[in-house]
Amino acid sequence: MLRLMQISLYPALLLLGAALASIPTAPSAVLLENNEVKVARALEKYQVVGKFHQHDMNRVMIYLQSGRQRFNYQDGRQPAVFDWKAGQVVWSPPSGMHSPEVLDHDFDIIEIELKTAGTDKAITGNLDPLKVDPGHYKLEFENPQVRVLRVRIQPHGVTPMLAYSTDRATIFLTDRNFRIKDSTGKVETVEHKAGDVVWETPIAQTEQNLSSQPFEAVIVEVKR
Repeated sequence: MLRLMQISLYPALLLLGAALASIPTAPSAVLLENNEVKVARALEKYQVVGKFHQHDMNRVMIYLQSGRQRFNYQDGRQPAVFDWKAGQVVWSPPSGMHSPEVLDHDFDIIEIELKTAGTDKAITGNLDPLKVDPGHYKLEFENPQVRVLRVRIQPHGVTPMLAYSTDRATIFLTDRNFRIKDSTGKVETVEHKAGDVVWETPIAQTEQNLSSQPFEAVIVEVKR
């Protein structure tokens, strides 16, 4: 059974809802794959009933647009209807043979399939984002395989020096136009579009939102 995670909204950043709603849908595709994860974009299409299938690995699901979806199960369970929200993050363990059906309009899901068993060891450190910058970084959920963070940075906002201590997939829910300065003093400007996904490795850095718009992303840290 899919388990939904609650998401809190910052009152000062309610305009993000309009930005998330503006992400266009795109075709299904494998976005990246390595020995830790397989990241795919799944286009869920209206009026197309999916074939019965099952997933054998735990996944993190990030919904890029809102949408309603019915799941039918082959093991006799009653159908379940889910009302997904744009930007919602869900932990999805294997749930048996199921057939999905979209009830209103097309939407995209970023699906992160986890290949490693993980560890019960917590992700932490002196410069951990949750410790040094709780105003921008919030915990979505954590389990033996992943820690999932949501970052929201106001227009022209700046973070302190912070460190990511493990490999991670970053899913951009808004456009990104950032100036990044790492612990060696190297400075670069980085841009991404809403809906992009990148794979990143451990680093210590400060981040500045160069845009006049708020920024939001989901960070899926993989435990090793």
